[in-house]
Amino acid sequence: MDATKKEKIKLFALGGVGEVGKNMYVLEVGEHIYVVDCGVMIPEDGMFGIDMVMPDITYLEDNAHKVRGIFLTHGHEDHIGALPFVLRKVQVPVYGTKLTLELAKDLTQKESNYNEFKFVEVTSNTVLSFPNVTVQFFSANHSIPDSVGISFKTEQGAIVYTGDFKFDQSLTGGNNTDIGKIANIGNEGVLCLLSDSLNAEKPGYTISESVVQREISDVFYHTTTRIFVSCLATNIQRIQQVVNAAEETGRKLVIISSNSNKILEIAKKLNYLQIPDDLVIPASEISKYDDNKIVVLTVGTHSQMLVSLSKMARGTHKYVQIKEDDTVLIATSPIPGMELNVSKVIDKLFRAGANVIYGQRKIHVSGHASQEELKLMINLVKPKFLLPIQGEYKMQMALAKVAESTGLTADSIFLPEKGDVIEFINGEAKHGGKVPAGNTLIDGLGVGDIGNIVLRDRRLLSQDGILIVVVTISKEKKLIVSGPEIISRGFVYVRESEKLLEDASELVKKIMDENIKGKVIEWSTLKLSIRESLNQYFFEKTRRRPMILPIIMEV
Repeated sequence: MDATKKEKIKLFALGGVGEVGKNMYVLEVGEHIYVVDCGVMIPEDGMFGIDMVMPDITYLEDNAHKVRGIFLTHGHEDHIGALPFVLRKVQVPVYGTKLTLELAKDLTQKESNYNEFKFVEVTSNTVLSFPNVTVQFFSANHSIPDSVGISFKTEQGAIVYTGDFKFDQSLTGGNNTDIGKIANIGNEGVLCLLSDSLNAEKPGYTISESVVQREISDVFYHTTTRIFVSCLATNIQRIQQVVNAAEETGRKLVIISSNSNKILEIAKKLNYLQIPDDLVIPASEISKYDDNKIVVLTVGTHSQMLVSLSKMARGTHKYVQIKEDDTVLIATSPIPGMELNVSKVIDKLFRAGANVIYGQRKIHVSGHASQEELKLMINLVKPKFLLPIQGEYKMQMALAKVAESTGLTADSIFLPEKGDVIEFINGEAKHGGKVPAGNTLIDGLGVGDIGNIVLRDRRLLSQDGILIVVVTISKEKKLIVSGPEIISRGFVYVRESEKLLEDASELVKKIMDENIKGKVIEWSTLKLSIRESLNQYFFEKTRRRPMILPIIMEV
């Protein structure tokens, strides 16, 4: 083998490009595969009934013998949520920091083969050696503790993945992004940087968490009514800020945590969250305290928070109801796709008489780098090539423009779609084909069993409803014994459409009479004829196209 020829490197995203969430990136060096992050995302509009969406891992399943491990940057679900489903198919070691691994273990512990899973704890100082790659980590500041970025050192140079990060120069508690280590990695030579691009459209710097702490404390000090705070369960830093403000102002804390108790328990156990025992009271004891002595903290996922707040605003929550003059702090940003839902809940809170603080004051800031911080990362790393990831295409494009302002040329920046392979050979990069990529839909216990056809049917049902046509015929005499009976759901109000449905029944009866005269009945042809005739009839009469299901029984 030519000593000057270096191992080919392939780099591609199975998720996390052209979208927010579902982060999963694959580095293939020679015959070895390294998977970085393993996330899910909330379903898009039109994915009716779907709980979560994860990447298509067909490529990893087909090459499971090559996968050396899954490397996690932090504990948010858009980076670890797909682990239970991936480990069913590809059982490899999972590497992550202490908090990240505890959250990963909690996610996967219900799996039947959980005892076979291997979790390897790392720190920002860990160095791992593999046959063709050296892996090292660097601390990153994000909205959850124990976040890291990862460097994969290869013969051609390092492949650096930032993870979610920002540079907070006034950080109070938590990890700071390790500028020194990043600079050292950059000085040793970086072939390619995979950079967070979620805030690439925002100029300047992301506001410091210290500003948020001051704002939250200020609200607490100047409010004489009950205070409600809503934030993500995984935003440990924000929860700690609320705890601190409650303690400073002598308020008791009620935690409404949906299904997120486990996250808070883990954070407390690992000492990432300090909540004095005498600070917290059960929701049933709220009435024992004056309004100016109560804080209600609602935590969970984005959806769980919205559901809880909506119930409180309507007065249907099991434990707490919003009343006149309550103050509500929405201490989180709506993720793309949920802006309308957040707006509706805020409207309900105002209708209930609450004073809602949700954007005009800095009670929440992003955990992602804005343009000047992205420039700093690029200048520290000094990559030869750049892949903007972790964001919609417009965000990736914005990062590409930011990178060009630092001196990177357009031909050294790649904007990949899911599955697009970037190949590196002897320090040069080119497009290298495509691997299978897309969405795997999770609905209840089903993983991947819902596809486009089922989603199409659900979409049709949501638009014009369904009609079920039931007819029973005699097997021997070939006569209609019962029906046709038409059952409508979501199509028309039956009591006001009796004539329409009676005429439809007559149409079906006519089709049946014509088809059952022969000795042999072509069932598929008969059902198709009923569907097409009724489709045409109902469209002419109503301009609607319900789903039509003929059911024909022989007795």
